[in-house]
Amino acid sequence: MKLTFLGTGTSCGVPVIGCQCEVCQSTDPKDKRTRCSVLVETDSTRLLIDCGPDFRQQILPQPFRKIDAILVTHAHYDHMGGMDDIRPYCQFGEINVYADPQACQGMLEMLPYCFAEHRYPGVPAIQLKEIQPHEPLSFGDLEVVPFQVMHGKLPILAYRIGDLAYITDMKTIDESEMAYLKGVKVLVVNALRYDKPHHSHQLVDDAVEFIRRVGAERNFLIHSCHDIGLHAEVNKKLPVGIQLAYDGQIIEI
Repeated sequence: MKLTFLGTGTSCGVPVIGCQCEVCQSTDPKDKRTRCSVLVETDSTRLLIDCGPDFRQQILPQPFRKIDAILVTHAHYDHMGGMDDIRPYCQFGEINVYADPQACQGMLEMLPYCFAEHRYPGVPAIQLKEIQPHEPLSFGDLEVVPFQVMHGKLPILAYRIGDLAYITDMKTIDESEMAYLKGVKVLVVNALRYDKPHHSHQLVDDAVEFIRRVGAERNFLIHSCHDIGLHAEVNKKLPVGIQLAYDGQIIEI
């Protein structure tokens, strides 16, 4: 199984429009962060987790092949604002989009023309599939189990796919959900920045503590803003086994 980090940034992306900080002005490609999204692929199956407003830019360098399903974490624009751009992939057939009830409702409100009785020719062919935490899903040779984390006061979905767990926008997690992380070997989890606590996002120290609780062998930090610092400097500071992910990074699982 292969994971490609399409985007690793927070809702504003990096560089932030109008910002003159050293991160936003950096020439290192690893300091350019589009909104969070990943591809999870085997030879026969391809899943997209989240489809934010940078999706077109993110997917252009990737091979053009069928997307078997889109898994949505939650109903915020930076995680589903690029859904209209999946239309070229509809030549392979309708695309199933899996989301919790609140995200499904958000999709209906954001893209009403995709779900009208008489659709305008050429709109994305989307089939919304409402899912709940802990109900397993099967896509080709991939088994997926959604579980729940808290984005502030908002329950959102995270996903366990074999030895991989993918978590974004988490502030806290109920102890009962930790069972779904047992035995994970690769953990992807959000870390906004080092200081200035946020009401709905983990900081780096929070993420490191959580990573130690889970005990995965390899750990990658995502959903990071410009305040986290330069990519190269952050990776020098992180404990062994933890990396700050970057856009375009590929890992084998």
